[in-house]
Amino acid sequence: MAAETGIPAVDTVLVWGGAVSLTLGLVTIAWRGIRGGVRLGRRVDQFIDDWQGEPSRAGVPARPGVMERMGGLEDRMGGVEADLQRIKHELYPNSGGSLRDAVDRANERLALLCPTTVVPGGDARGDRRPVPGDTEQDDPGDGPTAPGDASDLTSGDTRDSAGDSHEGG
Repeated sequence: MAAETGIPAVDTVLVWGGAVSLTLGLVTIAWRGIRGGVRLGRRVDQFIDDWQGEPSRAGVPARPGVMERMGGLEDRMGGVEADLQRIKHELYPNSGGSLRDAVDRANERLALLCPTTVVPGGDARGDRRPVPGDTEQDDPGDGPTAPGDASDLTSGDTRDSAGDSHEGG
């Protein structure tokens, strides 16, 4: 370098100052790299301990590893799947013993007893219109009903859950 101040003592201090600054900068960069590596190493070590689990030691209980915990979850999920199958059995029509079948039977009985229902939003006279899904029956407002018509039924005229007929008398 040709840049000199002309004073040898100042030039020497500047050269040594530059060398010390460069050395401190390199040491700082190396220190930060080493410190980051040590932190990363600790985290990797903790991850491996968590993954594999740790045996018990004085005052600290054992911790199961990830695979051991996954096995426990699979065991518990087997019970949930069995419960889900039982619930699913109750929600869909099947052999006649499910909750859905019981609700369907109750709806059929109700349709026989009440062939029409007041529709929400009807006018002030209380218009009665058939509800979708009802069987076509005579409207009670159409006049007298014939004997044996669905409007003459009572709860004793329907079949019970065992299929036995109860005729009113």
